[in-house]
Amino acid sequence: MRVAIVQLNPRFGDSVGNTRKAIELMHRHQADLYVLPELFHSGYAFACRDEVWALSEAIPEGPVSSQLAAAARKLEAIIIAGIAERSGDVIFNSAALFDPTGWIGTYRKIHLFDREKEWFSPGDRPFQIWSAGGIRVGAMICFDWIFPEAARSLALQGAQILCHPANLVLPYCQQAMITRCLENGVFALTANRTGGENRGGQNLSFTGKSQITGPRGEILFRAPATAVGVYSVDIDPQDALKKQIAPHNRLLEDRRPDLYTLSVP
Repeated sequence: MRVAIVQLNPRFGDSVGNTRKAIELMHRHQADLYVLPELFHSGYAFACRDEVWALSEAIPEGPVSSQLAAAARKLEAIIIAGIAERSGDVIFNSAALFDPTGWIGTYRKIHLFDREKEWFSPGDRPFQIWSAGGIRVGAMICFDWIFPEAARSLALQGAQILCHPANLVLPYCQQAMITRCLENGVFALTANRTGGENRGGQNLSFTGKSQITGPRGEILFRAPATAVGVYSVDIDPQDALKKQIAPHNRLLEDRRPDLYTLSVP
């Protein structure tokens, strides 16, 4: 299958324009699976909760969700995108998954980064996987990368591809995803944004370098730091099922969770 990462430079607050741009880019570059950045439609550097509220929407009823569902149907593809989700009076930093049949599910970011804690509630559901196009995919968002339990939880449920919308400002993630993939034997699609935002007392520069990583820790593709575009490679998702690392060792079966305990003196 052909998998793609969409690297964008969203204009803060222009949900209509940002969504239009992302869909236009996807229509120019055919793939079976697309991953868009975290909060791709809204921008990131919120100045107050009212801004977050105004730019959030219910999933899948909201306008951004509806347009992504229509794009997935027209492209006959899977799309996973970061959306500010409104649920009642609570707002989550979420990733929604669509395929040609419509909305499949939503992951709500569990590990909030820095000032995200002022605007969003932490995810209230465990990591989960979905079957899309016959492939088992899981979602994690941006800062989830630093917690090994995130990728491992998805791998233990059988995920073949980790879809990873991001707005990265720290310089470590792209290299860390090599280890996440190697230690779990999975593919990862890290779709980051580029550019910068200086708002609400935050002056942020995003690192770009969106990355497709293979189950042996191979960098299959890394985008430039500042470019906007869609980048894709062909993969065989079945490679993520090959967990044999030596004649007598299988990656997940050799775990010893009964001994992974803290010993307090």
